[in-house]
Amino acid sequence: MAWIDNVIGATGQWVAGSDPEAGLGSPLKWLRKTSGYAAVNRIIGLSIPFAPRNGFRVVELRPGYVKAHIPLKGNKNHFGSLYAGAYFLVAEIPGGVLTLFDLGPAYTPILKEMTLKFLQAANSDVVVEFSLDEEAVEAIKAEADSTGRAAFELEGLMYDQEGNHVATSVAHYRVRKKGFSADRN
Repeated sequence: MAWIDNVIGATGQWVAGSDPEAGLGSPLKWLRKTSGYAAVNRIIGLSIPFAPRNGFRVVELRPGYVKAHIPLKGNKNHFGSLYAGAYFLVAEIPGGVLTLFDLGPAYTPILKEMTLKFLQAANSDVVVEFSLDEEAVEAIKAEADSTGRAAFELEGLMYDQEGNHVATSVAHYRVRKKGFSADRN
């Protein structure tokens, strides 16, 4: 798995150095941004083939922030709104993406528990946003470096295409430090 760690690390640096606001008016900046997101989504697809089959994709990623998208098409329930499983998919994966890219490939994120509070039905595509401030990232790393693991919580806010807050997720994660040995630390 060393090669995937290198790919994640390099992709994280590439995306972190891109401008999330870059448009076609700055073609090289736009190309860097879009190629970075394409690489992130490809890594996700290789790791979790279920995600791209359902149309999941990261649409914005920068240090401390991730925004992901799930389409309504192909993910409808029996009455035409977004299926509950699609909410869980779009709420679960970005937490892992955020921790992998903010903490680095030396830390493995593991979802321990997640709850979802539905506020209203989404009859369109949905996006979710997560953020993790630099202080929290440093605290997680410090704990994982000294004990081999660290627990933390992420809240995801989900919005439909009209900007309505349709659901909130709360995910409890644990990260493990790869290669940790209490004898060496």
